[in-house]
Amino acid sequence: MPQAPLTDNPLAAELATPSRRALIRLAAGAITVAAIGLPAAPVHAATVALADGSLEIVSDGGLTLPLRFVLPDVPIEELNAFLTANGQSTEAFTAACNLPVLRRGETLAVFDAGAGSNFMASTGRLPANLEAAGIDREAVTHVLFTHAHPDHIWGAIDEFDELMFPNAEHLIAAAEIDFWRSDQAMAAVGADREVFVVGARARFEALGDRIRTVQPGEEVLPGIMAIDTSGHTPGHLSYELAGASGGLVIGGDVLTNPFVSFAHPRWRSGTDTDADAGIASRLALLDKLSLEKAALLGFHLPFPGLGRVEKSAGAYRFVVD
Repeated sequence: MPQAPLTDNPLAAELATPSRRALIRLAAGAITVAAIGLPAAPVHAATVALADGSLEIVSDGGLTLPLRFVLPDVPIEELNAFLTANGQSTEAFTAACNLPVLRRGETLAVFDAGAGSNFMASTGRLPANLEAAGIDREAVTHVLFTHAHPDHIWGAIDEFDELMFPNAEHLIAAAEIDFWRSDQAMAAVGADREVFVVGARARFEALGDRIRTVQPGEEVLPGIMAIDTSGHTPGHLSYELAGASGGLVIGGDVLTNPFVSFAHPRWRSGTDTDADAGIASRLALLDKLSLEKAALLGFHLPFPGLGRVEKSAGAYRFVVD
């Protein structure tokens, strides 16, 4: 499939001038996001109005990752040319950490738990930002994990090994639990990431009977459907929310970069446990989002992570309206 650099992508200008917008509109105006622009250091939260509730996006900070760690197989000249054409750094990838919090009736649900205090100095902002957003951690009823990488699950316990959300039920794919607890997990992630396995198992143990395993295709909570987007990890889930005109998908780590993931979805990712399965999941989700004109909320896309997907130049592009 031919794939051209998105030199005409309006997102490049959007990210280059982050103070342009105080109001982002998605899904033909059906979903509105109130935010204070797109600052380099994220504000504590943005709010999405839904028909039967709201979705607040709270920042846990951000990551900086070496280019070759993320994309080990792409010829460096080709990668650098693509990044330069889109106004991006050729030194490293930066990635936000956006955590959605759903308020709907008696449900107060957090999607993922952030990195906590033991992963990177640039992450672990979630507790302070929840407080700044007026969200009581003890009032959270559910935590829905996309997967068990450190920046998504290590924050489930605090620096004192106490539960971050002590009264919540924690939902995760059965396949994800099975993988991280398996004898094959260490070899699958590689020697440099064995701590990922140790950390995931420690969180599972700490959460104990507060974990509920779920399956792709299951309505895990009223109006929330789990979608199979495995590949990044063997049990990676995305979540589709009812009550948003046109739909809204919380995508986790299927689509992580606002240029690369969309223009070059077939580039193999060094962060995927199964790179080929990751490509298949990316393409399937991109097709779904572009055909259904659903909004996307990406964990690692520029704060607040919201936009939509359009077909472009034989591939796709991420659009912030």
